[in-house]
Amino acid sequence: MKNFHLEVYTRPTCSDCQDLKKFLQVHHIPHKEYDLAKQPLKEKDLIKITGNRIVPGLVFSKPSLLGLRRKPKSMIGFERNKDEIKQLLNVR
Repeated sequence: MKNFHLEVYTRPTCSDCQDLKKFLQVHHIPHKEYDLAKQPLKEKDLIKITGNRIVPGLVFSKPSLLGLRRKPKSMIGFERNKDEIKQLLNVR
């Protein structure tokens, strides 16, 4: 992985979320998951970062040289962003 910290926002009823979780598990990608059904207050964070409530929400953050956080890269959806996700995570 290219030194990214990955956070994913999911819902149990979302099939794209389930596909994302399987992908991360198969490729042993470390990540922090927020299940919005169990952690509804995290939805505010998702909206703040991505501008909406759509899941799965992926947030890639990278520490800067001074240890400060840079503006995170975020995306919504797994299937339509799969190639970019693979590239960011250095997965084949």
